[in-house]
Amino acid sequence: MDILLTSGETMTRLFNLDWQLIADSCLTMIAILFLFGALSYFLFNPARKMLAGRTEKIKNELSQAASDMEEARALKEAYEEKIRDIQKEADSIMAEARKKALMSESQIIGDAKAEAARIMERARVEAELEKKKAAEDVKKEMIAVASMMAGKVVAGTIDTTVQESLLDETLREMGESTWLS
Repeated sequence: MDILLTSGETMTRLFNLDWQLIADSCLTMIAILFLFGALSYFLFNPARKMLAGRTEKIKNELSQAASDMEEARALKEAYEEKIRDIQKEADSIMAEARKKALMSESQIIGDAKAEAARIMERARVEAELEKKKAAEDVKKEMIAVASMMAGKVVAGTIDTTVQESLLDETLREMGESTWLS
């Protein structure tokens, strides 16, 4: 089968399939397979190992991060529980302090009322004593006035007008405030 070219030359075959071509093709295929095997052994296997190592490292880091997150969540819950306990304890301490303050306030008020009652009683007793003392003084003064009047009556002539004038004069000397209290 001859093919005619435009310049007038003929070509005997388009695809020259002979033993040389087959041998070259087989050698090329063997070289490619050898090159692929060598590249696979020296290049692809280390790359696969590196990728497998990275994958393993990432899995380990993810599992470590998950466990750390779980541990952090547990710590957070524990701290929140402690904060709630501390808040409850602070509330109970404040309630106890308020109760003690109210008890102290009640005790102070009771003591103050008792002290006020003692002071009032003492003032009443002292006023009673002063009143008795004033009554004794008035009695002494009246005795003195009566003895003065008796002395004046005995000394002078006793008639009713003189006696009334002596009584009025004695009362004026003593003053009205003595008789009113």
